[in-house]
Amino acid sequence: MSTNTTLSFSSRELRDLAVAWVALGLAFAIFFAGGGMRAIANVFGGGLVGPFLVSLLTAGIGFLLHELAHKVVAVRFGQVAEFRADYGMLFLAVMSSLAGFIFAAPGAVYHRGMLTDREHGLIALAGPVTNLALAALFLPVLLIGALGGSDFVGLVGFRGVTINLFLAAFNMLPFGALDGKTVISWSKGVFAVVFIPSLLLTLALVFGITPF
Repeated sequence: MSTNTTLSFSSRELRDLAVAWVALGLAFAIFFAGGGMRAIANVFGGGLVGPFLVSLLTAGIGFLLHELAHKVVAVRFGQVAEFRADYGMLFLAVMSSLAGFIFAAPGAVYHRGMLTDREHGLIALAGPVTNLALAALFLPVLLIGALGGSDFVGLVGFRGVTINLFLAAFNMLPFGALDGKTVISWSKGVFAVVFIPSLLLTLALVFGITPF
């Protein structure tokens, strides 16, 4: 295994990260504002600034740190790795939010080099685990907002917890190009340890569904 651990970012990669962050922030702000004419009215009425900031701090950071976690671990394993935004999918994210739903696939980290199944699995696992860590970090923000009576801080905390739990569970689904398929191919035990709690917490907090 290579020990090359140099982490660097090209100007194109930094641009793609910035564009993806802003586009996702806008898409989620529009979605949470209700989509359609209601969201457009909020834009022109100046009422979207707060929701846009909340989305940048929660959904935007959740997506981008998920992708950067893939890059960091790939580089740790000696890969040449770089994030590329998918501008067509970012446009679709904004358009879908205007229609009242959200479909967000901002891009991906592409890497090349020889890897074992374990290394492939750990690179894939890094994204969802980062989202779980972010959910844990947003939990005290939620509590501070609730105890301190700050609606804005409470909203940042709540969205940070729920969105990151959802991202962890969704990306751990063992289908298609999602991270879960790579993880389960490497280790069913690791897959179960990460996916099952992510799914149960997401069902409980995001959808209000419990298995009991």
